Amino acid sequence: MFFRAQVRRVLQRVPGKQRFGIYRFLPFFFVLGGTMEWIMIKVRVGQETFYDVYRRKASERQYQRRLEDASETERQQSIK
Repeated sequence: MFFRAQVRRVLQRVPGKQRFGIYRFLPFFFVLGGTMEWIMIKVRVGQETFYDVYRRKASERQYQRRLEDASETERQQSIK
């Protein structure tokens, strides 16, 4: 219960409650999202960043789709 009271006290100290209501926290989340994005772009784990992995996986999926489409086309042509 003590932890909940502390969180509530900290949240009450954020200015703009009457004017902005719950939206007063929006700038914090905007900065948090920007920071996460920067980390995913710049911080390397081993040799790769998050986007290196994402691009590699996307190209692998695209290559698999092309192989499947080519094999599907070959099957349809062999049936005719």
